[in-house]
Amino acid sequence: MYGPEFADIYDHVYTLRGKDYPAETTYVTEQIRGRLPDASSLLDVACGTGGHLRYFDELFQHVEGVEISEAMLSVARDRMPGTPLHQGDMRAFDVGRTFDALVCMFAAVAHQSAEELAGTLRCFARHLRPGGVVVVEPWWFPETFLDGYVAADVLTPDHRTISRVSHTRLEGGASHMDVHYVVADAGGARHFVESYVHQLFSRELYERTLREAGFTTEYIDGAQSGRGLFLGVKEGAECP
Repeated sequence: MYGPEFADIYDHVYTLRGKDYPAETTYVTEQIRGRLPDASSLLDVACGTGGHLRYFDELFQHVEGVEISEAMLSVARDRMPGTPLHQGDMRAFDVGRTFDALVCMFAAVAHQSAEELAGTLRCFARHLRPGGVVVVEPWWFPETFLDGYVAADVLTPDHRTISRVSHTRLEGGASHMDVHYVVADAGGARHFVESYVHQLFSRELYERTLREAGFTTEYIDGAQSGRGLFLGVKEGAECP
């Protein structure tokens, strides 16, 4: 779970490293409306600081967010004071209504076991109307994961300098990433480490688990920096 130190620099880090939230949001919305043209409501699960959600808010009549980290939600609430934002675990949450679309970006679903993924997708299905669209961004597949991958950046937002160095390794069949940050400003420099474990689920597992949760499925290869996107349409029809 992200802490306050990282939440404070999160948006700077990813925006300055090239993440294009407006373009990603527009692309995902096009994919949703290509399958449900009248989609007007959206739930963003693992919404973080609202990086995508604030742009979805411009494209849908009603949006809400779910996030497990209170530190990240605090940033999102300051950014979107009029938007319903819920603290909750993607594996078991209930916001009390259904939506036309549900998105889970940034490979957040890979921070859990295969059994937990199945429960998460069933929870997603409960929050969608029949015919509703789910969009899930995966982590890398076993065959596309690069063991030992290293990345480094020096970023200079506003009055600070942020250095970021990451190392990713294969351990126990999963991706383990350690990210070291040094944040320096007029008051000094501080260092902290964020560590993440992503499961290397196969494409077949994602598709099977989506089907078992009640979705038709498709995969868009090459989207989201090469990791692709899974889309599902909830089976069934609206009651007359």
